[in-house]
Amino acid sequence: MWTMTRHIGRRSFLRVSAAAGAFLSFPRIVPVELLGAVAPSNRINVGFIGTGDHGTGWNLRRYLTLPEARVLVVCDVDGERMRRAKEIVDEQYQTKDCAMTKDFREVLARKDIDAVMISTPDHWHTLISVMAVRAGKDVQCEKPTLSIDEGKILVNEVRKHGKVFQTSTEDRSIPVYHRMAELVRNGRIGKVQRVEVILPKQPTVPGDPTPQPVPPELDYDMWLGPAPWAPYTKDRVHFNFRWIEDYSGGIICDWGTHLFDTAQWALDMERSGPVEIEGTGTFWEGGLYNTVKDYDVTFRYANGVVMTCKPGNPSIRFIGTDGWVGNTGWRGELEASSNEIKNSKIGPDEIHLYTNPEGEHHDFLKCVKTRKDPYFPVDIGHRVSTVCHLANIAIKVGRKLRWDPAKEEFIGDDAANALRKVRPMRKPWTLDG
Repeated sequence: MWTMTRHIGRRSFLRVSAAAGAFLSFPRIVPVELLGAVAPSNRINVGFIGTGDHGTGWNLRRYLTLPEARVLVVCDVDGERMRRAKEIVDEQYQTKDCAMTKDFREVLARKDIDAVMISTPDHWHTLISVMAVRAGKDVQCEKPTLSIDEGKILVNEVRKHGKVFQTSTEDRSIPVYHRMAELVRNGRIGKVQRVEVILPKQPTVPGDPTPQPVPPELDYDMWLGPAPWAPYTKDRVHFNFRWIEDYSGGIICDWGTHLFDTAQWALDMERSGPVEIEGTGTFWEGGLYNTVKDYDVTFRYANGVVMTCKPGNPSIRFIGTDGWVGNTGWRGELEASSNEIKNSKIGPDEIHLYTNPEGEHHDFLKCVKTRKDPYFPVDIGHRVSTVCHLANIAIKVGRKLRWDPAKEEFIGDDAANALRKVRPMRKPWTLDG
């Protein structure tokens, strides 16, 4: 459902980066006997909601290498993408058993489904996740949320129903990001003063708003779902949704969820957030797209740390009183102000941050069995999405904002607080229980 085409950004980096090669080189087909013997009663039955580019090329391919899981059904509003996903699953298992549907509610209604993998556009993330946990399913879902208050609802529902929820990114399993977070947390650069985050630049074509006939394979009304009705154009759907405010928060929400998480992880702020935000930026004009295009944002934390965010080559650097550590480029090699910092050993009695070298999918399945939180649980994912939304809101209102991380609201700013609310949903969709 809600397929994603090849695009400029992190996922393109994943395809072309030599550093990512080993991590991504999942075989197209793995003989079943090589997956390991796992009794059917111990397997986790998974339904896939969203089988586009990332849904199949990353999430589905990885699940099919994990003997702990069995994919039973695939769901997508694009029939062509849905059938292709079924072919991939059936080819893997050497059967014709994988079910298909264009309506995710049929997946959630199945009693034999233990968990769902959600790979949809952002405007569906919270709604489907909430409906899934209410239906008794554990959830792995792509990031981010669509608004701050929507994320708060997601956290409350997941915790209320006692379900396992993995915010789906690989960053915490990538050695370079885990390593720099541990170095910072263990004081190797002294007292942290500044974090410099660089997110990638965006495509330059503003999108064509001219209405077009809906492709016969696409259930466009379901693609829109809770978002306002709008005429179909190919530049609106699939991955292009990223640049339209009704469905996403643009480049800051796409990439910020990754690098801001590393920043907050290293700062020990992963369940909190900044207290001041200010930013400037420009928006798409002259076409279909309307999210933030260029940006210069500054966050300040209660402990005095300043984090900046600008466009360029996706990178991150932590600067402290005794040196710095970071990298240049997505998954770039670890860099530091000295070899002493770069090669420092983390002792057995120091802080060791939880990770799973096998990645987010394996970590999720493991936690479904143990009932423990995975490495990127719902509340931490919500807090990182919040940082992204704070940046967009500060740019939109054009003034410095004060944020209360405990109450999760802006201080003395009604206009800014209005922008954190849950957006109205098109009938019949609702987050009400």
